[in-house]
Amino acid sequence: MARRGKKELEDSEEVRAAIADLQEKVAAKKAAEAEKEEENEEKTDDTIEEITEENEETSEETSEEATEEITENDSEEDDVSEEEDEEYDEEYDEEDYAEEFPEEVDAVYEGEYEYSEEDYANDIAVKNFEDRINDTVPTGGIGDAIREREEQLAQERELEEAAALERKANREKKKKESGKTGRKKKRKGKNDDDVIISLEGVSKSYIKGVPALNDVNIQIKRGEFVFIVGDSGSGKSTLIRLLLRELKPTEGSIMVNGFQVEKLPRYKVPKLRRSMGVVFQDFRLLKDRNVYENVAFAQRIIQVPMREMKRNVPNILALVGLAGKYKARPNELSGGEQQRVALARALVNKPPILLADEPTGNLDVKNTIEIMNLLDRINKNGTTVVVVTHNDKIVNDMKKRVITIKKGVIVSDEEAGGYIYED
Repeated sequence: MARRGKKELEDSEEVRAAIADLQEKVAAKKAAEAEKEEENEEKTDDTIEEITEENEETSEETSEEATEEITENDSEEDDVSEEEDEEYDEEYDEEDYAEEFPEEVDAVYEGEYEYSEEDYANDIAVKNFEDRINDTVPTGGIGDAIREREEQLAQERELEEAAALERKANREKKKKESGKTGRKKKRKGKNDDDVIISLEGVSKSYIKGVPALNDVNIQIKRGEFVFIVGDSGSGKSTLIRLLLRELKPTEGSIMVNGFQVEKLPRYKVPKLRRSMGVVFQDFRLLKDRNVYENVAFAQRIIQVPMREMKRNVPNILALVGLAGKYKARPNELSGGEQQRVALARALVNKPPILLADEPTGNLDVKNTIEIMNLLDRINKNGTTVVVVTHNDKIVNDMKKRVITIKKGVIVSDEEAGGYIYED
């Protein structure tokens, strides 16, 4: 046992001695290498200094020659490179690349490598939206916020639907409540398609308490010929002016050819008047224009094409017996002829209604008969004719419907009636 311990101790001393010897050798080797590196560095520094001095001496002498040589070499290299590029392009095209890198080519054609500016903008927009959501809605609460908004919209839709149903129910209730009144009006003829002129409860006062018309009710059907008669100041002219919407009624309702006259906006009044032809006692012709131009003026107002105008004007002049005087001016015509021009102008646009206010007031007996016969012929062609007059003879001779007004009140309305003489 003692021998074994002694042997181990001797072995460990030998090992330590060997290690110490090895460390000395390594240290000596490192020192030798360090000395060698220092010598090499000194030699390198000396060599660099010598080369630098030589370069400085020769740089000026050779710079021009070197520049020329470099330029020549560059041009030669460019020529060679272009030739090489052409050869390369010819020899190595897209097919060769596709054969060499098939996976990359497929990826390009499939759009894997495409990323446009639009894609970039979309990504930025999505990111900005997400940032705004995160700023306004706590993380994890986006779904709850969306659900709350959907519930709010659903409630608003339900309220709107309920309000619509309530309005519909109110309308139906009002219709039921006014049903009796509506039937009564229909019996009176207000909604009758044959009625073209309707006055219901119409009153007009120029001075308060002194009515020019008082509670007038008139129904005139399409195609009728009606005389409205009465003494001067009875309200005949006021009635015509109400139909033309030159005046508004103080009370009551007026319907003319589908227009609710008293409620008609100002901008629609011309349309109402174009549905009526009007003839006045004083003719109202344009004195500086001839017969043709006076009649054509009514066509120009409604912008009738020139081709139609050249056909319509001669036809209507032939109807009133003035085809041969189309170039004459009003002062070259008789009173009866001037009234015929006025009639032609009123009828050229083919209105459904013709209003004649004292059309024979300035005519002699012969011309009066001719004008009334012309009006009768126009009526038989389908035009509704309303004539305001105080000429008892023509009223009694023609045996048409006669409405008599006295001091603003209708005192008589008779079919095939006659003139009523007042005491």
